[in-house]
Amino acid sequence: MAEITGMSTATLWGFWVFAMVFVVIPGPDWAYAIAEGLRGKGVMAAVAGLLAGYVALTLVVAGGFEVLVAGNTTFLTGLSLVGAAYLAWLGIGLLRNPPVAEAGADAGTVSRLGQFVRGALVSGLNPKGFLFFVAFVPPWTHAQASLSVAWQIVVLGLIYTASCAVVYSLVGLGAGVALRSRPAATRWVGRVSGGAMLVLAVMLVCSESGLV
Repeated sequence: MAEITGMSTATLWGFWVFAMVFVVIPGPDWAYAIAEGLRGKGVMAAVAGLLAGYVALTLVVAGGFEVLVAGNTTFLTGLSLVGAAYLAWLGIGLLRNPPVAEAGADAGTVSRLGQFVRGALVSGLNPKGFLFFVAFVPPWTHAQASLSVAWQIVVLGLIYTASCAVVYSLVGLGAGVALRSRPAATRWVGRVSGGAMLVLAVMLVCSESGLV
């Protein structure tokens, strides 16, 4: 890998460890993966959507977008508020209609495409993810590497996305397998996931308002 990218092995391994710290911390992605896992069908479409959102962020940052938005506090605030609103909408939906990990009504209410799009929006509008790509990926690049900085960001972004693929797949599939035979526990976990999304949405709004 190091020979292909022109980046040192220490840099690649160091970034992977750094990235995994972010990946394993529960957040909107975890909540969404768990919720879709509990529905019993289409969890991989949901995970694929989450990954697509991060690939999009990788390409955006690699294209130099971070230079345009780094000093634009209005844009960043607007992005956070949009992300908070979307998380709140998903959270309220989970609280009102928690998923059921059984073959039946809830599994078919959202198409695979719908699950994919929702996943892409959850990760693409996740301020934590956006902050990671804008603030924490570029510092791991090196001007002396044989690859351009833009391509180094692509490589690092794909490492992060691949780590997400493993963790979110395990989280989503594990939730479904562990709770498939426990309808009451399934609904409880679904509501907890919805509540977590609402808490995150409120925290984002409070952060942008200077309250926290």
